[in-house]
Amino acid sequence: MKTVLFVCVHNAGRSQMAEAFVNHLAESEGVAVRGESAGTEGGATLNPQAVEAMAELGISMAGHHPKLLTQDLANRADHIITMGCGVDAESCPARFLVTEDWGLDDPKGQGIEAVRVIRDQIQERVRALLQELRDQ
Repeated sequence: MKTVLFVCVHNAGRSQMAEAFVNHLAESEGVAVRGESAGTEGGATLNPQAVEAMAELGISMAGHHPKLLTQDLANRADHIITMGCGVDAESCPARFLVTEDWGLDDPKGQGIEAVRVIRDQIQERVRALLQELRDQ
């Protein structure tokens, strides 16, 4: 089983949605991939608009909570993807980890319409990632 670690600053929105998409889609499509997520600073709670946007697609984020990035999490991952390092360059893990950056907008402080756009971008990228991993 391969592990994909999604990293952002607070681990409250983008990376949590990506983790949930990977785990939901990999299970339903029979792909041996597991998603995890973490933040370089960690947040207090999940972004409520992210939770709502995922629930609209029938994907629950119950039990999810922001987690701090640790070396152990990074070491376990086969792939590490940052969600948009332009948001807070000082907190970007790309300085010390080999990553792919998806360059997504931060949903923090945005309304549900903007979060839906970000959610859909994440879903599209996760589907492409799962296809790539399936073909390896």
